[in-house]
Amino acid sequence: MPSLQHQIIYLFLIAIPVACIAWTVTNEEVFREPREYCIKQSKTGRSLLYRKFFYLFTCEYCFSHYVTVLMLVITKFQLIYPDWRGYLLSGFSLVWVANFYMSLFRRLRLDIKKQKTDVELKEELLDEKKMNLNNNNNNLDVELKEELPDEKKLNSDNNNKRQKADGPLDPDSVRDKEGLKHKRSYL
Repeated sequence: MPSLQHQIIYLFLIAIPVACIAWTVTNEEVFREPREYCIKQSKTGRSLLYRKFFYLFTCEYCFSHYVTVLMLVITKFQLIYPDWRGYLLSGFSLVWVANFYMSLFRRLRLDIKKQKTDVELKEELLDEKKMNLNNNNNNLDVELKEELPDEKKLNSDNNNKRQKADGPLDPDSVRDKEGLKHKRSYL
């Protein structure tokens, strides 16, 4: 019989495939059709025994007991005692550790799904803000175009105002960037 330390290590190692098989059969997409059939039979069966039999394939905790029995037959793993008591202890211990693993896995998947959903929601909100901002900018551009006069009209209005203030335009005077008048000299 292995030492207690080795038995504990075996317990945590053997519980991994128990959890994996139980989780896969009761939760994953690969077994969806048989699981749906079992769910239907567990709800509509005529006898209690019939309904409970099919329910075992839909509940990971229940199904892990049967996977544990199969693993004990294959590995002949015994915990503490080298007789039937060792099988009994190892069986319930394997079920407990396997279900602990499945609970951790479920929690991890929920956290990942929550993060993914949060990211998708934030991306949608950001897209909506960008669309609203673009729509607001487009509306503002349209409003500004409607409010602002034509450039040609604006230039002619400015020339008319200048003529009234300064008198007739002198072709020899040109305004530079600062607005100062300079006389052109002809050489």
